[in-house]
Formats: sequence, structure tokens, C-alpha cells
Amino acid sequence: MKPDAPALPRRPIRELPDELISQIAAGEVVERPASVVRELVDNALDAGARQVTVRLLAGGVRLILVEDDGSGIPRDELATALRRHATSKIASLQDLESVGTMGFRGEALAAINSIADMSLVSRHAGSEGAAADAHAWQLDGRTGELKPAARSPGTTVEVRELFYATPARRKFLKTDATELAHCIEAVRRHALVRPDVGFAIWHEGKLVEQWRAATRSMQGDDSLAALNQRLADVLGEDFVAQSVAVSYESNARRENGQPAVRVWGRAGIPDAARSRPDQQFAYVNGRFVRDKVLTHAARSAYEDVLHGHRQPVYALYVEMDPARVDVNVHPTKIEVRFRDSREVHQAVRHAAENALAAPRSQGAAQALADQPAADTRQTFGHAGWAQSGIDLTHRQNLRVNDFEAMWPVAAGQASMTASALTAQPAALPDALPAATLPPGDWPLGRALAQLQGIYILAENTQGLVIVDMHAAHERIVYERLKTQLVDARISSQPLLIPATFAATPQEIATAQGAVESLEILGLEITPFSPMTLAVRAVPTSLAQSDAVELARSVLAELAQHDASTVFQRAQNELLSTMACHGAVRANRKLTIDEMNGLLRQMEATERSDQCNHGRPTWRQMSVRELDSLFLRGR
Repeated sequence: MKPDAPALPRRPIRELPDELISQIAAGEVVERPASVVRELVDNALDAGARQVTVRLLAGGVRLILVEDDGSGIPRDELATALRRHATSKIASLQDLESVGTMGFRGEALAAINSIADMSLVSRHAGSEGAAADAHAWQLDGRTGELKPAARSPGTTVEVRELFYATPARRKFLKTDATELAHCIEAVRRHALVRPDVGFAIWHEGKLVEQWRAATRSMQGDDSLAALNQRLADVLGEDFVAQSVAVSYESNARRENGQPAVRVWGRAGIPDAARSRPDQQFAYVNGRFVRDKVLTHAARSAYEDVLHGHRQPVYALYVEMDPARVDVNVHPTKIEVRFRDSREVHQAVRHAAENALAAPRSQGAAQALADQPAADTRQTFGHAGWAQSGIDLTHRQNLRVNDFEAMWPVAAGQASMTASALTAQPAALPDALPAATLPPGDWPLGRALAQLQGIYILAENTQGLVIVDMHAAHERIVYERLKTQLVDARISSQPLLIPATFAATPQEIATAQGAVESLEILGLEITPFSPMTLAVRAVPTSLAQSDAVELARSVLAELAQHDASTVFQRAQNELLSTMACHGAVRANRKLTIDEMNGLLRQMEATERSDQCNHGRPTWRQMSVRELDSLFLRGR
């Protein structure tokens, strides 16, 4: 038996001294030197700075100096600026509920001053009702002494010997190189969203990073050009070259006529995916955030175009009514809470999906978009053949291989069923039918030959195109199936014996509060007992799936995001299997006509750059790359 623990002496309840309160707050706000850099740069941007310079010593442990050319602080407000909960950003609850600035709590300067040796030099630039200062003023954070100083309008905050007042915290810091990297990352996140502001980072007297302010106007197309230039400067030219522009506006409107949610930026192509999520940047009203809703929405847009566990790269900017997003949920303001998370989730997902849908091959020939459908949708096989739509109204109890039942062949049409895929190709005309599009304008070029019954070799204006014919045709069939299923109504199939399962209180509350959403998805989930739910109907297309697992997934998704994502994911997995079985197999000998028909279909099919499993369907080899293989020109 354990001995009784000694009773602790009772201590009286009392108020803590202000310095200890600030040091406790600093434990939440200031984690490392990068936290100080972030807070000070936030203040500089709120002051209207157009140039921000950060100077560091020992990774920011010995010195952090942030200077800007903003509006500055008047002399009589300098001492107040270092007090806890003193700020110019908000003055009422209404201001707090619609924060439009980077900072608003008024805790940062007081917290930093309590754990480091800080001084502040500022010169007010003047504003309505206040004259400009004749010179700057310097405030010593430790003694409160105020004395004249020399500097141009703006503010300089100097923080020395971070954590000197709390030496235990200093032991948890990493090496100077690691802390420097975190400081650079903090400034980089600001630079990505403010191309109109110049940033410079100095370490040990050496310039380590510099991003110049955009010289273009920040209006309309010029703002997008400035953003692309800043993305290229910060993330590299490859990021812009291997990404597509994102632009989306929700249908709902605010009272001022602006879209309720607007999303723009750039999303990396699947080939640019990385093993780590270190190039995923999401901003809400100009603030860098880490939010599960945004991360999930962006990831779901890449679901059927990424291979394995690769991580997409993107820089997405969300603009919405500040009153519909709560930024006061985390001490460092890096997390937010949306009033309608589903609205934001759908906007971000649709924005990224729409941007990634267009085949990259289309960019090589704008003339393709101007051709009539009969010219661009050339066929896989005979020139006059077109695959009919799948009949979704009478397809109960069909298996994946029942292609002839799912795709009824109209009279006079050439058969392209599963049996035809394994049969010998029918005799085709010797010459390719005359095309109105010149061969040089075909993005994927003209077919030359077939290699090992697996790859198609084609020639375009850039050089050689290599196509994985099974992967390419698999994507074509898959996209057609998705389109046909979207156009059809989601029918529901009642279960002969309802599937019951023990549910959590959250699952029961979600099922009772989202009856209409579940009906739209073809699901009927009702309470069976106080702690049990019953699945009484499931979507017809998923009748053979696990009803309980589907119900749990949809309820979990509905509690946080848009439940349709789970349904679409399960539905797409089924269609992906059907497309894989329906696509042309390896070692199938194709004629030149059939190869050209497949290339033209790829050019007109969304997401045709990757197969259903995220593998690339084609690769381009330029003439220069071919020349280098044979040492030509050397």
C-alpha cells in the first residue's frame, strides 16, 4: 500500500504581479525568436510599411531588430504601447468580431518586453489631427526612459538577449542555424501575401534574403502579375512554371455585392508534389493560417490525381467577410474558426479542382479550344465512332465486367465493348481522315508508332511525346463515367434488413440534424434506439459496399466538412475500378488511326495528365533533350 502523499501547505488566492502575468503570456505568444519576428512584422504591416528590414544575431537569440517605414507611433503613445492589452487595432466587441488587421490583442510588445531587453525608436509621420514629429523618440523598455533619437518616419524595435529573464526557456532553443531558418520562414510567409512590400533579412551583418516590392499597380491583372513574381522570387521559378492559376468566386454574395468567398492563387500540378507538406501556404484575409478545413479541402481536390502519399504544393488566398471568420481562437493567431466551414471547404475545393481539371497539353495549342466538338473529340477506333453513355437507370446487380449491358451499342455504331478490347482490331482506312487542325497545332502531336504494345510515340512541335496508352485511356473512361453519373439522379436503394450500429452521441446528433443532406446523398439513417442508428437505404451505385462503414464515414465528414466528399470518394473508387477494367490493355496492337484518336481524346479530357491512380499518362522530351543524349552540338 502506497504511503499517503504529504499534504501541501495551503496558499492564499491572490493576484499575480503584472510582470509575472506578462511572462506567463509570453510563454504562449513567444515560443522562439521566430515568434518575435512574426509579431513585429505584423505590427509593421499594420502600420502601412512598404519596406521591412529584419536584422538578427545568433539566429535571433542575441538580437532581433525590425525596422519599417510605416506611420510610426506618436511620442505620447510610446509608453502606452508597452503596456498589456494596449492596442490601436480594436476598441469594441464589434471591432473584435470583424478584425481586419494582423494584430489586435495588444499582448505582444508587453510579453516580449518581460522576457528580453527591448527598446523602441519611432517617429510619427503625421496624420489627420496629429502633426508629424520633428524627430524620433527612443523608449527604453526596462526603465521607461524616453529620449530624442534620429531616424526617418517609421518604427524600429530592438530585442536583445531573448529569454534572459527566463533562462529555463532558453535551454529549449535549437542551434542558431535552426532558429535562423524559422525566422526566415516567418518573414517568407508574410512576403508571399504582400508583394507590394519589400522585405530584407540580415544575419550577422550579411544579407541572407531580400524580396523587392512590386513596381506594378496592385489592381486587377497587375496584382496577379505582381503576386506571380513574388511567388517566383520566394518559392522559385519552378513553382510558378509547375503550377496553374486558381481563381474562384462563390455564387453567394455579401451585402456590398462582393462574393461571399473568393479564392485565388496557384496550385501545383501533380508532377510537382513533394514527399513533405512544406510548400502548402493558405491565407485567410491576408493572414497565414494552419486550418484543417482548408488543408482537407485542398487535399481532396488532388484525390484522384496524386500518386501514393505525395503532398501537393499550393499558395491559396481566401478572401471573405471578416465577421464570418474568428481569428481570436489561438494565442499566435495561426488558427481560425469559420462560421460556415462547409461554404469555405467547398469554395477552396472547387477552386483547386477547376484549376487542375484542364489538361496541360491544351496550353500548347490555343487553336484546339476553337475547334468544333466533332473535330476535337476524334475517336478511339473508327473515325465515326463515339462511345455511348452508360445507362444508369437500369443497372442494378451488374458486375464490373458487364460492359455490354452498361453501354448499349446503338444500331450502326462500331462496337467498343469489353469483348472488342481483346479482339483483333477491325480493318481501318489506310489514310487518316483529313483534319482541319494542322498537325503542328496538335498539343500531343501525331502518332508515329507503338512501343512494346505499351507506349505510343508521337511527334509534336516541341519534340517527342511518350504516352502510356492504358493509363491514358483509363482516365478518359473514368472521366466519362463521372460525367454520366453526375448528370444522373442519385437513386436510393432500401435495405431489406437495416444495418444497425452503436453510435456516438455526436453521430446521433449529426444524423438527426442532417436528414435532408443525407437524403440528397441517397442515404437514410434513423435512430433505432437511444444509442443505436439504423441504415435503411444506401445509394444504388454503392449497394454492394459496407453500409455501416459508409454511414460512419459520411456522418464524420458531415460533422466537420461537406459530406458529399465522402460519398464522391467512395463512388469514384468504384468508377475507377470500372475504368481500369474498361481501358485498353497493354500488348493490344493499335493502328495509327487508333493512336491518333486516343491522343485527340486526351487533349479534350479533363485531368488527362494523370491516370486514376495519380501516375502520369504522358511525358514530353524536347529536341534539345534528345540532342543531349547524342552529344549533338558539343
